[in-house]
Amino acid sequence: MDQTKKLRELLAGNEIIMAPGAYDVWSAKLIEQAGFPAVYMTGYGVSASALGMPDIGLMSFQEVLTVVRNMTAAVDVPLIADADNGYGNVLNVVRTVREYERAGAAGIQLEDQISPKRCGHMEGKQLISKEEMVAKIRAAVYAKENPDTVLVARTDAIAVNGFADAIDRAVAYRQAGADVLFIEAMQTREQVETAGRLVQAPLFANMVEGGKTPLYKAHELYEMGFRIVIYPVSALYTATKAVRETLGLLRQSGDLAEILPMAESFQNFNEMIGLSGYRQLESELTEMQ
Repeated sequence: MDQTKKLRELLAGNEIIMAPGAYDVWSAKLIEQAGFPAVYMTGYGVSASALGMPDIGLMSFQEVLTVVRNMTAAVDVPLIADADNGYGNVLNVVRTVREYERAGAAGIQLEDQISPKRCGHMEGKQLISKEEMVAKIRAAVYAKENPDTVLVARTDAIAVNGFADAIDRAVAYRQAGADVLFIEAMQTREQVETAGRLVQAPLFANMVEGGKTPLYKAHELYEMGFRIVIYPVSALYTATKAVRETLGLLRQSGDLAEILPMAESFQNFNEMIGLSGYRQLESELTEMQ
């Protein structure tokens, strides 16, 4: 099944879509292997992984597009891809949406920050006008070559103009054609519950360790009107801690045997990455000669 159709079916289902954040292709494959129904490509994590830099708008369109293409080639579940603010004006949005679609993204997230943007839970964000973002969403709808592609519209208005403006923007973005609404960095349970009541559209929740939004269980979010929940940095943060601890122990002891209990085995990793399948294919193709 086409991944965009699969994402549409998941949205229409009776469970919330849990989509952990992938910061590179291997983490995307691990998310799929863990049994999650979708993968979220996190711009925050990709910036850290690909550049070793913070999520403050430093990655170029082509750099991110390459990651989208590689992730969708590696997994057989829908990918929801962070497209920042579309990398420019309405014409840039048209190109961004078409290139993300061609790269295989089933969902595309656009936000209403100015350029350069920054992570939604950082301070100092600035917004474009509601009218400009509405025009960008209309451009994204126009640009879609696949009608099933899911457009996620994110507003960062709470941190800049307050909760009322965020709701007003979300409603306007829905009317402009967004399929899913993402109100970033809600700060209280009251805001989360109110958003579920006031925005008549599927909602998108962002669960960030140490972020501004209270953490909820997936089923709690579903009951409040949310249909997608992402965990953008969980894999990144736990992997970072594990690697730091492993390297620290190795540096201190100089003994590889000290870290073996912390690591996947050579055999297990090769199986996880699909080596046996490639060897089998190589053998079959060779025998055909």
